[in-house]
Amino acid sequence: MRIIGGKLKGIRLQPPANLPVRPTTDMAKEALFNILNNKYDIENCTVLDLFCGTGNLTFEFASREAESILAIDQDYGCVNWVKNTAKQHNFDQVEVHKGDVFKLLKQMTGSYDLIFADPPYNLPNIPQIPILVLEQKLLKPNGLLIVEHQSHMKMNNQFGYTETRKYGNSSFSFFEFG
Repeated sequence: MRIIGGKLKGIRLQPPANLPVRPTTDMAKEALFNILNNKYDIENCTVLDLFCGTGNLTFEFASREAESILAIDQDYGCVNWVKNTAKQHNFDQVEVHKGDVFKLLKQMTGSYDLIFADPPYNLPNIPQIPILVLEQKLLKPNGLLIVEHQSHMKMNNQFGYTETRKYGNSSFSFFEFG
């Protein structure tokens, strides 16, 4: 896993091989950050990384000096890896929580400029993510929700949907709620 931009650009992180993850590819991550850099000043953004896994996106946002990043995952190994790696690289703006994302979304307060969700592709309730984010008012005005999912899944019938970008078997669907 490679950091593609920011103060740690080029650094390779080696998460444990036994983590139950499917990290976002470097190609897709680079394309995503090209989109985000054209729309947001990441240094001033608050970020919520749902299903953070190896912290691939968390560390990319941290390297680009996002104001704050809350990373959530259900797997203890992932949470431990992200916490330790954030500490090792002095990413003080990274906070990590262990928990079921769908349960936590129903209880969360606060709001974020950017919310990224990269759930396991086999979860049947992926389409619930935009609904829960909207119901809990987790996006700031002009905020953006990005859901990574398998390319054959269609998210375009959801409220707030703006577009989907496809990168092989993975796609990013974008949502804005006003």
